[in-house]
Amino acid sequence: MSAPAPAHLGLQPRGRPQLLSVVLPAYNEAANLAWLLPELVKRLSPEADQLELLVVDDGSRDDTVLLMHGLINQGLPLRLLRLSRNFGKESALTAGLDTAEGDVVISMDSDGQHPIDTVLEMLALWREGHHVVYGVQTGRRASQGWARRSYTRIFYWLMQKGSRFEMPADAGDFRLLDRSVVLALRQLPERARYMKGLFAWVGFSARPIAFVPEARAHGETHFRFARLLSLAITGITAFSKVPLRLVSAVGIVVSLLSVFFGLWIVFEKLFLGNSPSGFATLAASITFLAGVQLLCLGIIAEYLGRVFDEVKRRPLYVTQDLTPPLRRKSSAATGEEASL
Repeated sequence: MSAPAPAHLGLQPRGRPQLLSVVLPAYNEAANLAWLLPELVKRLSPEADQLELLVVDDGSRDDTVLLMHGLINQGLPLRLLRLSRNFGKESALTAGLDTAEGDVVISMDSDGQHPIDTVLEMLALWREGHHVVYGVQTGRRASQGWARRSYTRIFYWLMQKGSRFEMPADAGDFRLLDRSVVLALRQLPERARYMKGLFAWVGFSARPIAFVPEARAHGETHFRFARLLSLAITGITAFSKVPLRLVSAVGIVVSLLSVFFGLWIVFEKLFLGNSPSGFATLAASITFLAGVQLLCLGIIAEYLGRVFDEVKRRPLYVTQDLTPPLRRKSSAATGEEASL
């Protein structure tokens, strides 16, 4: 457990949460959920008056639905939110945060790699008064190749440059969120969802906590390099204007170089008596400028594509069903439940 928060931070200590929600986006993770959900119930039930495990089925093709109904029939405090198809993890996580009713909401992966012991430490920090506690994965950079580490550094440089908020590196979706933070996130309407950026944008008192991921018991990760690259582009175009400014800078530099090159040709012709080589120089200049123009157009097209997605105002996800409805425990002396 961590030490008590310093008094100068102005944090207000809290008691145990009345309702603790755990949001688990899932895509073909039935084998991992089969052992993870009972373990979460066992470890987290003593930490709150009421526990809610919300599994967001993001169009799974395995036995996730059958498993969930079986565990619900056994009396576990589970809820299943089924999306009509696979919308992606960012949308599934958004759906979970929109649905969760807890005073404290924890988002974690369904593959079992996020340690439950770390969740307990997050709850301790929330009781000290922090609104957000986010997990920072340790040891990941050392296992990555040189190219992957370089891409990561460039990505975070673009995200941080000129930004008014800080996005911590190596922090993912493994987080504890106070109810006030969840309500703030629900007010953000954009369709291009990069949740790490949205978590950082809303602010609040945030505290990092290091963790070492557990080994994956079943299956393989669904996040390949192509999906990670697509997510990175979404994050950059949603939160950073640096690429657009670089396009302007490249245009200015190329224009200046063209002017200087033209002046040099005139100087050579008039004062040195040298005739510039014709076709080779012209072909190289045209090819170079064409490449620069296409690169700049590609960057602008990415931002224009985001605008196109936003103006259509399609929903982030479509819900197929939600079962069972949450029933909060009443605080009355009779112990009766009140349906929400």
